[in-house]
Amino acid sequence: MADPVRVGLVGVGIIAETHLTVLAERDDVTLEFTVDPRPVGPSGFRGAAPPPHYDGLARALGAHEPDLIVLATPTVTHAELVTEALLRSAATVLVEKPIVHDPAALAELRELDGRADVWRRLFTAHHFAFSPEVEWAAELLAAHPEWGPVTGITSAFYDPYAQRLPAAFASYGSSWTDSGVNQLSMITRFVDDLTALTSVRPADGGASAWCTVEFRSRGAVGTARLRSSWLTGSSSKESSLVFGRSGVEVWIDHTAMTGFAARGGELIATFGNDGRTPRKVAHYRPLYAGLLSGRPDRVLGFDAAATIAAIHQAVPAAG
Repeated sequence: MADPVRVGLVGVGIIAETHLTVLAERDDVTLEFTVDPRPVGPSGFRGAAPPPHYDGLARALGAHEPDLIVLATPTVTHAELVTEALLRSAATVLVEKPIVHDPAALAELRELDGRADVWRRLFTAHHFAFSPEVEWAAELLAAHPEWGPVTGITSAFYDPYAQRLPAAFASYGSSWTDSGVNQLSMITRFVDDLTALTSVRPADGGASAWCTVEFRSRGAVGTARLRSSWLTGSSSKESSLVFGRSGVEVWIDHTAMTGFAARGGELIATFGNDGRTPRKVAHYRPLYAGLLSGRPDRVLGFDAAATIAAIHQAVPAAG
């Protein structure tokens, strides 16, 4: 049997809990170390004692040779930590989305390629693209080329932060900053390329946004309309795909992890959910399955991350 993949986890905050849950399910990985400036790491891994914990990545890499480094830290730290991980180790690096916080940081990562194989070793955890309903829809599209190109996409992501907007702005920046990466990475599963941000209208001081993005699908050009907002009392995330030439529509409910396809009054396909798996765990399971198989989906790769980041960061600050 092959040796288990030795994983180093950098950042042990809230999102790290999902990484640890999914990694603990896999018998082909072992948690080699954790890193966080705070002295407390996870309480354990698979019920065993916690691995060695360090206050900095350099110290950890001085004592370990991981196969995979997972960066689950604030976005502003990503460029520096990615650089350190790529140059000080031979490990594959998985960084939480978004890959970086500004265009200058993205340019720094591009320039690394002469010293480290960025395109082969660096991946971004665009977890929303692996949600079960998204994977179902992507497989459905691949199975029905006769439907023709996707000609229009509408996506609306609502988060219930209306009663705590100051905390939401402090934690997430704006509704577009928070939701846009997820919407763009999800769309990447359905189209050939995202080509440009064509309009942006932030509103409500950044608590809402309306953006349009151009894409290419099977030789045609289409438009994605993206709505995000925190002005709601409950979470609701839905997307629809329109195939204008065939009249097919695919509706996806990301909150319920369900979907259906229809043409006029005809129901073509459906997708359900038994409710047993927490939503983010359902996202990260297939993400890690692809990454650790050695055949990761293109949405994890650097080209996709750079395109998504460039479009996402083209949005001006909300006013």
